[in-house]
Amino acid sequence: MRILVVDDDEAIRDTLDVVLRSAHHEVTLARTADEGLRALQATPAPELVMLDVKMPGRDGIEALPDFLRARPDVAVVMMSGHGTMETAVEAMRGGALDFLAKPFSRDELLARIVKVQQDRKQRAEVVRLRRQLSDTSQRMVGSSTAIEGVRQVVARLAATPARVLIEGENGSGKELVARLVHELSPRAAGPFVDVNCAAIPKELLESELFGHEKGSFTGATALRKGKFEQADGGTLFLDEVGDMPLEAQAKVLRVIEEQKVQRVGSTEPIAVDVRIVAATNKDLKAAVAEGTFREDLYYRLAVIPVRVPPLRDRPADLAELAARFLKRIGDELGRPPLALTAAGLAWLQRQRWPGNVRQFKNLMERCTILLDGPSLDVPDLERLHGTAAEPGASAPGALPTTPTGSPSSAGTTATPPSGAPSWSDLVGRCRTFAEFQDLSERLFLEQQLAAHEWNVKRTAEALEMQRSHLYKKIERYGLK
Repeated sequence: MRILVVDDDEAIRDTLDVVLRSAHHEVTLARTADEGLRALQATPAPELVMLDVKMPGRDGIEALPDFLRARPDVAVVMMSGHGTMETAVEAMRGGALDFLAKPFSRDELLARIVKVQQDRKQRAEVVRLRRQLSDTSQRMVGSSTAIEGVRQVVARLAATPARVLIEGENGSGKELVARLVHELSPRAAGPFVDVNCAAIPKELLESELFGHEKGSFTGATALRKGKFEQADGGTLFLDEVGDMPLEAQAKVLRVIEEQKVQRVGSTEPIAVDVRIVAATNKDLKAAVAEGTFREDLYYRLAVIPVRVPPLRDRPADLAELAARFLKRIGDELGRPPLALTAAGLAWLQRQRWPGNVRQFKNLMERCTILLDGPSLDVPDLERLHGTAAEPGASAPGALPTTPTGSPSSAGTTATPPSGAPSWSDLVGRCRTFAEFQDLSERLFLEQQLAAHEWNVKRTAEALEMQRSHLYKKIERYGLK
């Protein structure tokens, strides 16, 4: 630590110089307050000033405000051989961090230095957290009471090591909350590793989480570190944790308890230092009652539960969200952002948004791409949202409602909204049979996902399709 000693007594200066240097501190000496102020302008500047109260010329109490004005971030410890309670109180009120009465022992001095170092570290951490909260929380758009409550909870829990369970509907922003928890935590410099428990086939989940040794099973051609090892020193985000198989749940519970993992095919445990943040769109308490989720794991994960509100509970945030998305997408496309009309905003606020923020963003992107602007009004929103009838009845992020004669999930037909391309128009744009197949599959999957509120697990079960296969289709057609 860089320390400036300001004292008119040469013997005390020399003693402090020897003691502080023996404890590996950098020391600068000054005889008067004015000399000390000049030394304070050095680069790099002192981090601590040990300032004597009684000195020729200006005394320490009188000079203290000048020291703090010159370097607002410096810590000042006052010293006095005539120390009284009144003097100490006056010094502390003036901005001094601590007060030492002469004579003091070597141990007492060094203990105070340690205290100053800890205090500076804590203050720096508070400043860092506030700055990060200011920067990072801007990604969590909105100023409604609901979303502000989430910000406040995240700000409080981030600095702790507690495990967090984030609950909320699909598309509501659970991963964003998880990233905020990580970025505002002391682990921010460490890795943030996410794993979607619903997207990994059951037989591969254990290898994905815990890793495997070379040759441990067919296809294991090389050693692989699992997600727990990859997240060592940082945060592991278990998304869709409610879809984790019971067997894997038991092994995750053991890792939490022991802070050790064991790769598939190995007998050697590996210590890991990982903070777990989990997320689910399910009611895990109900899953516990049904026997599909372990009760002990639930209580291990839900040390601090955070509920992310659905978009329909945040109508006050829609104007800000629309402005943010329209500007961002417009910038990406190199065009001015669309201006949302008051009537358009009121229409948006009446919708149910089953796909939440993800669905809303998709609509803003679709409008920016397909409209010439400059404004975004109700007729455009009705046409491109895919519904002009019952609010909330449309598919999240869907193409125009399936035109007459096109395949639908119920085997029925639907009338296209005014201005939407007809089925024959869409088919007419296909140049090959493969393009027609892709178009049909995309429309069908989109309708099925909408019918199941964009719950991938339920959609896959209804289609008798593996979730991993459905995820690939979603990725292929850009449906998510």
